Amino acid sequence: MDRAQIILLGLPLFLFCFDILNLFTLRPPPPPPHKAPHHLQNKPPPLPKDSLAFPSQKPRDGAIGVGNTVKISFCTSCSYKGTAVTMTKMIESAFPGIDIVLSNYPPALPKRVLSKLVPVVQFGMFGLVMGGEQLFPMVGMAPPPWLYSLRANRFGTMASTWLLGNALQSFLQGTGAFEVSLNDELIFSKLEEGRFPGEIELRDAIGRKLVNSGITGDGALWT
Repeated sequence: MDRAQIILLGLPLFLFCFDILNLFTLRPPPPPPHKAPHHLQNKPPPLPKDSLAFPSQKPRDGAIGVGNTVKISFCTSCSYKGTAVTMTKMIESAFPGIDIVLSNYPPALPKRVLSKLVPVVQFGMFGLVMGGEQLFPMVGMAPPPWLYSLRANRFGTMASTWLLGNALQSFLQGTGAFEVSLNDELIFSKLEEGRFPGEIELRDAIGRKLVNSGITGDGALWT
């Protein structure tokens, strides 16, 4: 292979290795919070002057959502994370103390297997385009006519293979799911409804479940 062939083959290989490295590399832990000097740790923060005119509020003995868990399973490859974060903030504001778990809704097993095979097919095609004339004689076969058609436009063939493969992989990994459950009981399913839940709709659904179950912290009921 000449130098141009090596560059065209090496660039996709480098991008693939870089993606694999980012996938399996653990992120560094966040830096520890800055600690104040010992003589300042026990010093209470100064109160603003405006707040002195109002009586201080005592913390509530029981929070509405304590002891309950909301799980939001959504399609991460469908860019639903922003919606999940918005719903999380709304639920935490409406039901203090509730636990919220965000997770990816995985596709079916056949789709997961096919999505893993897409990169193999992509790099197999790259190998055929770049070195097919040497590979086929090694196994005792003559290069097929379609190989010369692919090699006539090597860059276009490789670019099309890379883009179409990535689009196919994204399609196989997508589920379109946005499933919300409270204490392992499904309360909203985008797969069934065909739409996202409204914030008020989801808040009311969680509130009704909490009232019906009677589990709302230390005896407090949501209204």
